[in-house]
Amino acid sequence: MILTVTLNTALDVTYTVGSLVPHASHRVREVAERPGGKGVNVARVLAALGHEAVVTGFAGGPAGEALRGLLAPLPVRDALVPVAGATRRTVAVVDSASGDTTQFNEPGPHVSPAEWAALLSAYEELLAGADAVALCGSLPPGVHVGAYADLVRRARTAGVPVLLDTSGEPLRRGVAARPDLVKPNAEELAALTGAREPLRATRDARRRGARAVVASLGPDGLLALTPDGAWRAAPPRPVRGNPTGAGDSAVAGLLSGLVEGLDWPGRLVRAVALSAATVLAPAAGEFDHGAYTELLAAVTVSEDTAAA
Repeated sequence: MILTVTLNTALDVTYTVGSLVPHASHRVREVAERPGGKGVNVARVLAALGHEAVVTGFAGGPAGEALRGLLAPLPVRDALVPVAGATRRTVAVVDSASGDTTQFNEPGPHVSPAEWAALLSAYEELLAGADAVALCGSLPPGVHVGAYADLVRRARTAGVPVLLDTSGEPLRRGVAARPDLVKPNAEELAALTGAREPLRATRDARRRGARAVVASLGPDGLLALTPDGAWRAAPPRPVRGNPTGAGDSAVAGLLSGLVEGLDWPGRLVRAVALSAATVLAPAAGEFDHGAYTELLAAVTVSEDTAAA
């Protein structure tokens, strides 16, 4: 079983419009609602790959009820912890003419100390049956900034490989707790390390405590620095579409490859192929299966001996 933790779950709402024009009224062509939050997206992709996936985190209010209702028919186990506050909504507006997406993210519910304690209890129970765990996304109000560091340490104590995918101070503190893998994008890496050159920033992130770092370079693919070596992986060509959830699919690729015993190049090929195939899908948490199959054979991976 692979456990994903999404402390700040969301009800994802996607509007599709012909062309997004500031200060104008728009007729929405299509509306889609999905259970969201980074770890929820990761779990949905893992389930589509044939893995048992469990989601935990917080859910509350009408949006939380809608989220859990949308999860119910999916092959993902719901282990969300109820809270008194309302789960946030995220709204993505897709511009059909340009292919660009504009995102609006609410802050999320305020989590009480008692609710946080309930989450920790559920987390430790779930760790007992987990092969790997992903800690994903932002922190809702009320959750202390060192929360992910705490969850990393508990996973390490339980002997469960842990991947961290967050940003800002939660990332900084989480890295210091020595996760097995962190997956920042270039902007998050720069904020963490102060370096904008990806290789230098990735090296710095490893020195801060992460056992391995896989940096997302957008359309240029992934850069990985690991105890076994360094690699770069890239899609055969740029893809256009909705990038929401592409990074989450990369996390699913990395985690599934880890659990299946793939070597690092194999994990990276899967992560890049899933990420690109997600850009081609209509909503986060989904990927274009045909494109994924084609991309698996087309993603290039090269060893970076200078980076190792």
